[in-house]
Amino acid sequence: MSSIEERLGALGVAIPEILLPGKLELRQWAVVACDQFTQDRAYWDKAAEAAAGAASTLNLIFPEVFLEDSDRIERIENIHRSMSDYLDTGVFAPPRRGFMYIERDTPFQRRRRGLVAAVDLEQYSYTLAQPLIRPTEGTVSERLPPRMDIRRNAPIETPHILLLIDDDTDALLAELGERAKKNAPAYQGELMLHSGSISGWFLDAADDWAFLAAGLESLARSALTRYGGQPGPQPFLFAVGDGNHSLASAKGIWEEQKSGGNSFSPCRYALVEIENIYDPAIQFEPIHRVVFGVGFEETLHVLSALPGFSSRIINDRAELVRLIAEPIAGNRFGIIAGNRYALVETSAAGIATACLQPLLDKAIAGDKIDYIHGEDELFRVAAKATGIFLPPVQKAGFFETIARSGPLPRKSFSMGEAEEKRFYVECRKL
Repeated sequence: MSSIEERLGALGVAIPEILLPGKLELRQWAVVACDQFTQDRAYWDKAAEAAAGAASTLNLIFPEVFLEDSDRIERIENIHRSMSDYLDTGVFAPPRRGFMYIERDTPFQRRRRGLVAAVDLEQYSYTLAQPLIRPTEGTVSERLPPRMDIRRNAPIETPHILLLIDDDTDALLAELGERAKKNAPAYQGELMLHSGSISGWFLDAADDWAFLAAGLESLARSALTRYGGQPGPQPFLFAVGDGNHSLASAKGIWEEQKSGGNSFSPCRYALVEIENIYDPAIQFEPIHRVVFGVGFEETLHVLSALPGFSSRIINDRAELVRLIAEPIAGNRFGIIAGNRYALVETSAAGIATACLQPLLDKAIAGDKIDYIHGEDELFRVAAKATGIFLPPVQKAGFFETIARSGPLPRKSFSMGEAEEKRFYVECRKL
């Protein structure tokens, strides 16, 4: 009979040794995912003020708003130095082997459930078809080198990667939560900058691990047939809901180490949070576009190549938001530049980015395009640029679409608003 570790390993899951600070002040320690607020340096200045004078994951990450600055190498050196200092100076309590069950309240949703686990990067690929862990969006190889530089030689990791499971009963994480909450939480408290609260409980009992293994095995068996008979021997068990470029960077570092003969490296695994796509507290949000140096009329002209294109001027923001939210057979986009608004309609159906992104890539240089989480942030940035407002994203058929057609265009969706993104809390030694 296979051990629990072997059963989980066959599903791409490993039991991590989790590091938490011995004295955990969540408001200062936990910081939002580094790929948020990429046009808002003021947010990160506020985060630095909130974390000042305390141990914080802000010192362990590289906010992407600063990636193009001239001090990138120095920043990475400082990140690695902080990681080593935290390990050497007793910031962390002794590591504890097990999973971490999480409940998160955000400013928009309550009790989003998750499970922090390690996943096997041998079971993930963004280039090969049909792995057990699959990207949901296109991976841009040019974005990987700076992220690999951060992970290369890093002594610890802390994740903002979210993996989704397709549990339409919404039972597995709910039951794990009931089991976990028989014990006191490992941490509980408010997050910085009005981002809600978070609680975490260890799952370190063998019977809880066996329950998790059985639940994932059931989902894997179902996945082999539920998506219309997908080819290949591997079930589609995990979809990368957030942080695909971070996971791809971890994969790249693992491949480097493996090719160098270091086949037993902890870098074979990556720490992630697993969530269920059918959790009522998970809302899929579009990732809007903003283009720089491209005006209102020129952007309309680029989109005029859409099939069945039509456009009309809209009087105000409220009307545009209402119209974008209305379901139609095709797709709608909003164009925003200062106080100017237009509604674009197209007969192209399916997820909105499938028809939009190829046009933008063809007509507009990549360094003039950015990807914005959140309606308010889009309208703020579009005061000095041109914003493209995308319609809502539907959960129904999401896994099936990925299984049949492969990854969606890059930056096709977001799991909630920017403030709802994963906050760094748990760490793991590499």
